[in-house]
Amino acid sequence: MYIGNVHIKTGDDTMSVEAAYMVPHPPLIVPAVGRGQERAVSATAEAYRMAAEEIALLRPDTIVVTSPHAVMYRDYFHISPGTGASGDFGQFRAAQEKIDVRYDAEFTARLESLAGRDGFPAGTCGERQKSLDHGTMVPLYFVNEQYKEYRLVRIGLSGLSLAGHYRLGGYIQKTAKRLGRKTVLLASGDLSHYLKEEGPYGYRKEGPEYDRMIMDIMGEGDFARLSDFSEEFLEKAGECGHRSFMIMAGALDGCAVEARRLSYEGPFGVGYGICSYHVTGRKAEEEEKESEGQDGLDAYVRLARQSLETYIRTGRQMKMPGGLPEEMTERRAGAFVSLKKGGALRGCIGTIDGVHSSLAEEIMENAVSAGVRDPRFPPVEKEELAELAYSVDVLGDTEEIQGPEELDVKRYGVIVSRGWRRGLLLPNLEGVDTVEEQIAIARQKAGIGEHEPVKLERFEVVRHR
Repeated sequence: MYIGNVHIKTGDDTMSVEAAYMVPHPPLIVPAVGRGQERAVSATAEAYRMAAEEIALLRPDTIVVTSPHAVMYRDYFHISPGTGASGDFGQFRAAQEKIDVRYDAEFTARLESLAGRDGFPAGTCGERQKSLDHGTMVPLYFVNEQYKEYRLVRIGLSGLSLAGHYRLGGYIQKTAKRLGRKTVLLASGDLSHYLKEEGPYGYRKEGPEYDRMIMDIMGEGDFARLSDFSEEFLEKAGECGHRSFMIMAGALDGCAVEARRLSYEGPFGVGYGICSYHVTGRKAEEEEKESEGQDGLDAYVRLARQSLETYIRTGRQMKMPGGLPEEMTERRAGAFVSLKKGGALRGCIGTIDGVHSSLAEEIMENAVSAGVRDPRFPPVEKEELAELAYSVDVLGDTEEIQGPEELDVKRYGVIVSRGWRRGLLLPNLEGVDTVEEQIAIARQKAGIGEHEPVKLERFEVVRHR
């Protein structure tokens, strides 16, 4: 069935997470709260109703809502327990407008179990406020106009890293699959709160910049770019939904989606954006076969993460798992494993040439070294594991060059050497914008003076993250 130009699947499908929506939560969009002000966000209301109509056609068993205003902890994701909850808009002078929901207790229990088995910090402990928050109620107000035959899973955000939120999304996807639930995810979150001087929070230049960037990214469904935002920039932009969007991206990992931008408005100085994502199948079969593991993660990143987490938790190096792509087990190559926490480097160790019998062993060993042997940082603690973002750079063959003019800071890494001293810098690094900077940093790493003659080599990498 079609709504506009979007094909809505109404029958059974192999994918359990069938659709997801980026949605805002301004209480005044509810007429009983807005008392006429809702007319200023009519495009948002219209897009909300379109999304609700699509959800009604999908007839999901379960709706998962991730909300910045649900119970939130610094180092833990709270999932609302019990069989149901209710709430109203009394704090916005509209107590007569009420929402009642039934929880999907089985989904919640399985999600908590899957996360707990991996030591991932998500569960039902610590319910401080049972009543529904407005970040949950506003989306459900529109859904309930069209469809009520669902059970809800309500999840709060956390102070953990963007990567941690993405991982939580993966557990949501896995839970939906294990239970065979037809699931829709609503990623509740407003955009910047700093769009206008006359707005309630004032103006910062990062506000409009964030909204432009996020609507481009989300409108295209280019979720990989969500992790490119630094924590400092997000704070300056005054957003409240980025982590919610990261969870949604994780829940759609490995899926081919049809992305559609439905609306964007910011009349009151706060950005409200709505985008829809309908799952059309898995990613291209060959791409998935070559790069992804069973849980949808890139096989290289998955191996690095498993290796470090096993070592931190057991003190022993992990044995090589089965089912890896042949290019990892039959090939030798240098590889760098980088760890980031909150957007900042937390460790990076690598090898220029392969020193182990396979690339897989290279990645496993360098992942552990990046976590516990990088002399610039203290060893990673068990409590940090959920906050780490991984990238694996596999180095191609090195090629001697005659001068800097043969380098491209985005495409090529560089090796600078003089005698036994040798320094390497990977390509396309944040904050390294010129070849001159690239060479200077590589010289510093090797302890080579600014004016000492050197041999230059270049190489390309395949980056997995």
